[in-house]
Amino acid sequence: MSTPMRGVRFLLEYAHAEEILHQAGVRSTIVVFGSARSREDGPGREPFWYQEARSFGRIASERGGALQPEGKHHEHVIATGGGPGLMEAANRGAHEAGAPSIGFNITLPHEQYPNSYCSPNLTFRFHYFAMRKMHLVMRAKALVVFPGGFGTLDELFEILNLKLTGKLQALPIVLFDETYWRNIINFDVLVEAGMIRPEDLALLAFANSAEEAWQLLLHQGLSVYPNREAEPNR
Repeated sequence: MSTPMRGVRFLLEYAHAEEILHQAGVRSTIVVFGSARSREDGPGREPFWYQEARSFGRIASERGGALQPEGKHHEHVIATGGGPGLMEAANRGAHEAGAPSIGFNITLPHEQYPNSYCSPNLTFRFHYFAMRKMHLVMRAKALVVFPGGFGTLDELFEILNLKLTGKLQALPIVLFDETYWRNIINFDVLVEAGMIRPEDLALLAFANSAEEAWQLLLHQGLSVYPNREAEPNR
């Protein structure tokens, strides 16, 4: 696409997802990040991460308001990057609960295909990372981050920065598997070097089970409205 038309493509990517999500009654989401490479039958802790992400997707969907009758808004719908691995696991848990879930996929040089557990009508493919990230954030009421690599770190730190600078309202953030995260990032060194304030560490909480992750979100202020009435159509 030519440079002068790039803004049009941005607009179309924004409007397409926005309209579909509105029509589907998705009012809020819980975003789950995690590695596309971790497998259900992989080595080491991969099967544990996969099963816990799957369990979290089910727990959040059953308790958060995603299971609403037709005509009512869906709250705290699981939203992922739509790919395989731990993203698939979270979408799978939501699917097994009978709830909708969202996959915000991205076109990559090495093709990433949407996992089969995203709701078909809520599976999107973006060309621009920026627009994909915008849609991941704009309805989010909570974030749970499972182990991952560069892509997961990129998404985590972008949201941390948005929260730190006041661009996002209260957004509970839970990192899953404390040992993993403390091994790859020494958050205390950031404080010691004066790069962040000690109180900034309160932006993060750590969980080691799906149930603990859910309870931490509630403790950090996640509001759940399982019987909330739908608002009139706009």
